[in-house]
Parts: sequence; C-alpha cells; structure tokens
Amino acid sequence: MNNTTLRLLCVAFLAAAATASAQPTFDSPSPTQGSDTSKKANEMADKGMYKPVEYANAGKPGPALIVIPGEVKSNNANFAQKFGPNNIADFAELELSKANFKVLERANLGPLLQEFQLAYNLGDPQAARKYLQKGKLKTTKWVVKFDILKAEQVAQAQSGFDGRPVGALLGIFGGGLGGAAADVAVSSVKTGESTGVWIIGMRWKIIDANTTEQVAQGYTEEKMELGAKATSVMDFSGGEQGGLTLDGMVQRLVQKNVWEIDSKHK
Repeated sequence: MNNTTLRLLCVAFLAAAATASAQPTFDSPSPTQGSDTSKKANEMADKGMYKPVEYANAGKPGPALIVIPGEVKSNNANFAQKFGPNNIADFAELELSKANFKVLERANLGPLLQEFQLAYNLGDPQAARKYLQKGKLKTTKWVVKFDILKAEQVAQAQSGFDGRPVGALLGIFGGGLGGAAADVAVSSVKTGESTGVWIIGMRWKIIDANTTEQVAQGYTEEKMELGAKATSVMDFSGGEQGGLTLDGMVQRLVQKNVWEIDSKHK
C-alpha cells in the first residue's frame, strides 16, 4: 500500500468518525419550512433558545450541595400557574452541575429532604441540622435556594395607523378615477404594533448545611419583552409576534445567579 492510498484511507476514516460522533439533527415537518415566514419565525426563536454559559471557575470543583425548592412570591397569577418551586430548582441543578458543583439529586434523597425543608421553613435550625447528618446528606456543605421575588408587567406601548380617514380626504380632493383608486388603496392600509415589558427578579441564598446559617445571598433582575405587529393592505396581511418565554427567562436568571455563585463563593 503506497503513501497516497494510506493518506486517503486515513482521511476517509476520520470523516466517517466525525460523522458518527456528530450530534443528530432533525428536519422540520412544517409545510412552510424554508418560506419567508419560516425564516423570520426561526430567527426569533433562535434568540430565545438555550445558550450555555462559560462559568469562570468551572475547572475548580465546588462543594457538595443540595438545591431545595424556593418560593414564588409574585402575585401574578399567570406566572404562579406556569412555575412552581420545583421548576426553578431543576434549572438550578442543571446549571450548578455545569459549574462543577457536586449536586446531590433531590429525587434520590426521598422523605429525608422533605423533613429538612419543613424544619428549615419552620425556623427550627436544630431539627434541620439533625436531618443533614443522616445518610447521603452527611456530605452536604451547602443548601442553595432560588426564589422569585418579582414578576410583573411594568410597561406597555401601542401604535397603529388606519388609512380610512386619509383615504376619505383623497377621495374628496383627488376627484376622478385616480382619486377613487387612491381612496381605495389608502383606506385599506392598517398597521398595528404592541409591546409589553415585564421585570422578573430572582434571589438566591447559600445556607451552611452544618449551622443552617446564611453564607451569602444575591439578587438579579431581567426584562422580558413581548411584542406583536401586523399590517393589512388591500387583501394582503402579515404579522409577527414573539418574545422570550417564561421558561427561558427563569433559566437565564438562574444562569446569572449561578455565574455569581461560581465566581465569588466557590
């Protein structure tokens, strides 16, 4: 076997290996795939997709910890229905693991964790400490908690254009067939745009597992913008709407808070 043949075989092998190890991709079954509306919708969706965070101290192992479900203290009914404390704790476990903390899985701790949470929430540190000295909880250094303190719509703006009054003026002053055509065309134009902005705030706490005393805490807020716009001209209409979902917003807040914990408290 000559050198050229050997090189070709090596290239083919590496290409096959790269293909085999590549992450799977899937086609969309949507009938509008590839259309202008599909491209616009996908561009908006791409901005709301999960983006991993590079944690500054991810190379340094963090202490063993447990994430306990926090509280959702917002009075907003939509947010309270969408999110419970377990949703937020699940996101937090994911990000803390990526930051190289040793996260103990809540589901594997059974009723022991529930008893600790009850004792802690009732303000009984001695009872809480007692539970942390049992079983898998013995290795725990920190108990981490994330709470939603704010979720409210703080601003809304709308704008629009209705061509009917302008079309009526053109009909009056234009005269003839040209004026009538302009009247019809302009009167059919309608545009509308609406934007709402929410502010959502999350607090985190680190609790010493041995003393149940607070080690550190922090708070961060993010704006969530939701928007829609539509245009109608003659028999043609178009519209767009979108914005970050509540899931995406909560995950981004968790990422910001975990970044702070990793950077300042590891």
